[in-house]
Amino acid sequence: MTVCPPPIKRNAVPLTIRNSAPFRQARYPRSLGSGRSGAVSDSGEGARSAAARPKRTDARRNEKTLLDAAAAVFVTSGVDAPVRDVAAKAGVGMGTIYRHFPTRADLIIAVYRHQVEACAEAGPALLTAGPTPYAALGQWIDLFVDFLVTKHGLAAVLQSDNAGFETLHAYFLDRLVPVCAQLLEAAAAAGEIRSDIEALELMRGVGNLCIGADSDPRYDARRLVALLIAGLHRPD
Repeated sequence: MTVCPPPIKRNAVPLTIRNSAPFRQARYPRSLGSGRSGAVSDSGEGARSAAARPKRTDARRNEKTLLDAAAAVFVTSGVDAPVRDVAAKAGVGMGTIYRHFPTRADLIIAVYRHQVEACAEAGPALLTAGPTPYAALGQWIDLFVDFLVTKHGLAAVLQSDNAGFETLHAYFLDRLVPVCAQLLEAAAAAGEIRSDIEALELMRGVGNLCIGADSDPRYDARRLVALLIAGLHRPD
């Protein structure tokens, strides 16, 4: 899969997942005392609501831990890795995964979005902390390569849901192309690379180099991408 599927329709409908088999059937109890109906009858209701807030924070933290673990497992074992491997990596029970992500498609798409956000946030941070803009660009491209491993399983997961795929791809471009452009511009301003390199064409090139890793275990996509990035550098 290349980095850039067909042109994006900016008015793409919200993402829907079709024909995705659930991990397993599970029933979860309806939460009690949600406070969605009826007025607050006593001061104890406010105390219960305040006590519930840390649980929601914990749930968000658990979800991030789970997504980090799933991303790591997908990089090494692919998106078809057993759910128990993800649970073991995250240090949670399998029921936690089922509760957050009822289907494999739900999990993979959540990891996809999670990695997009991680890549988007890493760019400015690397640019600030790195020794040079060119070094920051190389580090960011490494993260981007890891992300592409998950992205290559996305089309099969979405099956015929073209609208959903286009929506995710639009999100991917909107978040990551500006970050790559910022890194390229900084490296060009420092005189480390040429100034006529477009962010989207570089990301397409990296994506094309990563495709062979799906079918040939001897194919070292990271080494080829490193050679591509090295070729951008102007000699001192």
